[in-house]
Amino acid sequence: MGKRARERDLPDTDAKAVARMLRVSPQKLNLLAQLIRGKKVAMALADLQFSQKRIAKEVKKCLESAIANAENNHDLDVDELIVAEAHVGKALVLKRFHPRGRGRMGKILKPFANLTIVVRQVQSEAA
Repeated sequence: MGKRARERDLPDTDAKAVARMLRVSPQKLNLLAQLIRGKKVAMALADLQFSQKRIAKEVKKCLESAIANAENNHDLDVDELIVAEAHVGKALVLKRFHPRGRGRMGKILKPFANLTIVVRQVQSEAA
């Protein structure tokens, strides 16, 4: 007797992936989230592939995970997926100190962030 499976909080046409504890500030990560939000997944993957940002590799891995979840767990068509949501949350902040002149200390904050990507299947318009 295990626990009952939790009810799914997303519609049947959605799949998501979460990347936790990414070593980047949420403000910088949100720049990449804005870049892919609302785009078709093939275009979003191409944008992340050629992005100059260091964290783009981790964002691309999270997007690929969301696509794999959609395909394998929810039987969605990969060619009709768009990035419905990409939102960023704060995680912990490591606080470090750097010695400065005259016996003082300078504070160094090393923030972490969480990323959630939701992909949605939309019907392509037959023209």
